[in-house]
Parts: sequence; structure tokens; C-alpha cells
Amino acid sequence: MLQKLRDWGKSLKCNLVAIWLASRDPRVPWYTRVLAIAVAGYAFSPIDLIPNFVPVLGYVDDAIVLPLGILLVLRLIPREIMAEHRVSATRLADSPRSRTASVIIAVIWLSITVVSAWLGLSLFLRVTDTDHCQASMSLVLEATWNVYRGCAR
Repeated sequence: MLQKLRDWGKSLKCNLVAIWLASRDPRVPWYTRVLAIAVAGYAFSPIDLIPNFVPVLGYVDDAIVLPLGILLVLRLIPREIMAEHRVSATRLADSPRSRTASVIIAVIWLSITVVSAWLGLSLFLRVTDTDHCQASMSLVLEATWNVYRGCAR
């Protein structure tokens, strides 16, 4: 039973990579590509829709919503195209990981979080001094850029 669950988990990971590859294939319909990008992006994202520390609901997105999204995308992508991308996904699984890509994704998420927090705070406080807001935003963007440049070296 445990081995069967492990095999299912490995096939899920392979299918996610294959879905990501299929999302870039022009033979796949546009609406399926959009859904595939959303499912793969959510699966590979370090941020959950519902945080895992929330009792019961935290794991619902990982255990139910994500597999259902994967199954939906797998049904929408033609089988022969999916078979091609599964072969490519198994080849990619054997290749080395890119730490640079991980850092870039983390910096992008950090930037989105900082900008969202800044916008939310400025809307919440109803800041009327636009010069102050623009100066703060430029400092945030400059700090994010410096972090990115430091990690990319």
C-alpha cells in the first residue's frame, strides 16, 4: 500500500512537469494551456492558497484540489501530446536542478509580496502624500533589485 502511494506521488510529479511542458506547446488549445499554467504554477509555488497550518483545510488544496486540477488538465490535453511530454518530463527529472531558477522565483515572490503589502498598506492608510508613496516604492524596488543582483552573482 505504501509503495503504491509512493509510485502515485512520483507519477504525479512527472505529470506536473509534463503539464508544464504541454502548457508551452502550441498544439494544445489556449484555454487548456491557461489552465495548465495555473495548475503547474500553483503546484510548483512555495505559497499555498490555504496555509498548511490551518487545521484540516490546509491540506485540502494539496490532497484534493491539486490532484483534481491535474486530472482535469490531463483530460483536456490530447493523449499523444501528453505522451510526448511525459517522455520529456522523465528526461528532465534526471537532469540537475537549477539553484539560480529557485532564487529567481523566490525573488519574484518576495517582490510580489512586498509590492502587494505596500499597496495594501497605502490603500488602508489612504496616504495622500503621493511623493512619499513614490519614494517608498522606489526604495522597495531598489532593495528588491539589489537582492536579485546579489543572488544572481
